[in-house]
Amino acid sequence: MDKRTKIIIGIFAAVLIGIIVTEIVRPKPLNWSPSYTSSDKIPFGCFVLFNELPTLFPNKEVTSVDQSLYEVLTELDTVSKSNYLMVNNGISFDKEEYDQLLEYVSRGNDVFMASTYFGGYLSDTLNLDIDASYSIREDTVALSLTNSQFETSKFAFTKGMYNRHFTSVDTLNTTILGHVTYNEETFSLDGDPENTIQKKPNFVKIQFGEGHFYLNVTPLAFTNFYMLAGNEDYVSNSFSYLKNHKTLFWDNYKKSGRIIIDSPMRFVLNQPSLKWGYYLTLVGVLCFFIFRTKREQRIIPVIEPLENSSVEFARTVGSLYYQHKDYTNLISKKINYFLEFVRSHYYIDTTQISEKTIKDLSAKSGKPLTDVKDLIDLISQLKNRSQHTEHDLIELNKKITSFKK
Repeated sequence: MDKRTKIIIGIFAAVLIGIIVTEIVRPKPLNWSPSYTSSDKIPFGCFVLFNELPTLFPNKEVTSVDQSLYEVLTELDTVSKSNYLMVNNGISFDKEEYDQLLEYVSRGNDVFMASTYFGGYLSDTLNLDIDASYSIREDTVALSLTNSQFETSKFAFTKGMYNRHFTSVDTLNTTILGHVTYNEETFSLDGDPENTIQKKPNFVKIQFGEGHFYLNVTPLAFTNFYMLAGNEDYVSNSFSYLKNHKTLFWDNYKKSGRIIIDSPMRFVLNQPSLKWGYYLTLVGVLCFFIFRTKREQRIIPVIEPLENSSVEFARTVGSLYYQHKDYTNLISKKINYFLEFVRSHYYIDTTQISEKTIKDLSAKSGKPLTDVKDLIDLISQLKNRSQHTEHDLIELNKKITSFKK
């Protein structure tokens, strides 16, 4: 790899590390989107409310529901009574959920819903109409409750609050529990803006059978932002209207911020740590290809060493001598080869073999003196004879082989 390539790769790596570090240390922008889920700690989530439910409803069993309303109510015990809390930006029901909900309330259960709308089925059944007043300015909205114990308290809401209110209700079965007060901006004939303070119902109780619907059209009042901004009393006072049933269901299914995972990759990309791990893997694979695609030395073939042909030649010659039964010649060559072996390995003179030769060979080879003496005596005997047999050759070969082991 040349110097220019190394510089380019170094600059690329430095830029990449800089981007990663910047993304890690950069403060995350505040998410103002409405979520209403029990796990979201963003301003318009319901983490605070959900965790305060055991305090607001002491000695009650709080159950978080992650299933549709139809699945929960069809499996519910019809004898025991309960409260059902639903808080979301918008709540609507299909026909099956609508039928189960009406049956549930008519048996004496209570449903608290905070939403900007409640769907066509339920609104038509309860004779409800909801409207909103919009202005180009974000004015303060004040919420209040009609109960004599709460009527002196007004709660101010400024961020993201819409001026939604009920414009029509069934007066025979409906009790107004709270109002929203806001400035309505109108224009006179000469084009000058005029502000008019309006007070409209935003929180009602509707009797249905033996139970009740509690409907509030300002769901943002129940989110983290306002629960931590000093308006928590509005939430606790609103929930105080519910009956003292043993079980409380918290709906965590009909939520604007509920994450719906359609594929594994969507889940990975929705988690910051997994997302960065995925990106780093892609970068690593890219770097691998950059370094592995460069020119490499071809494989060096394995060269087998040359065979020792002298050993093979000796075996061939020995075999020929043995086949022709020339034992004398073969014994002579084996004796000469052995004496040469003694001279080259132990540096002993074999011109004249004597007792000293036997002792020196035993000492240097580490073999027993008797074995060495037997071998040397046999060699001397064979050298002094002119004729030899096959037995002599075999005996000599055994002793030489034993000595070399």
